[in-house]
This record gives sequence, structure tokens and C-alpha cells, in this order.
Amino acid sequence: MAEEIKYHDYPIEECMEGAAAIINRGGRVHQKWTCQHCGSRQGMSVPNRFFRSGRCEACSKVTAISKCNYLAILPGATA
Repeated sequence: MAEEIKYHDYPIEECMEGAAAIINRGGRVHQKWTCQHCGSRQGMSVPNRFFRSGRCEACSKVTAISKCNYLAILPGATA
């Protein structure tokens, strides 16, 4: 039996605070969140901005985002 994936989402205010420090150092962040309806992991394409709601690409329903996380891209980072 496959183990269920758990995403590590945190209160949006905490994420915004942590992201601000990265942005202030020249980094870029993209918000990640989990759909409340289908559990699909979603990401926002607009950098350095946090949204309070989002439409799921998997089920098309809107989620009110109170917990999330983010992807950080730091200055000088290479692939």
C-alpha cells in the first residue's frame, strides 16, 4: 500500500514573513498550496506575491488559502 503524501503547509502570515526576508535579499518566491477539495498540490506562477484564494488546476474549485508554503529561488543559485 502506498503511503499518503503529506504536504507541509503553514499559516500564510508565517510564510509571508519568511518570504519577505528572501525577497529582501534579492531572492524570488512562488506560493504553494494544497486544494481543500481534492488535495492536489498547486503553485502560483506570479512571483513574490501571496494570494488568499486560488483555483485548482485539477478540480477547478476555489480554495480559501489560510495555510501554504513557498518555493524559494535564491540569488546566485544555478540549476
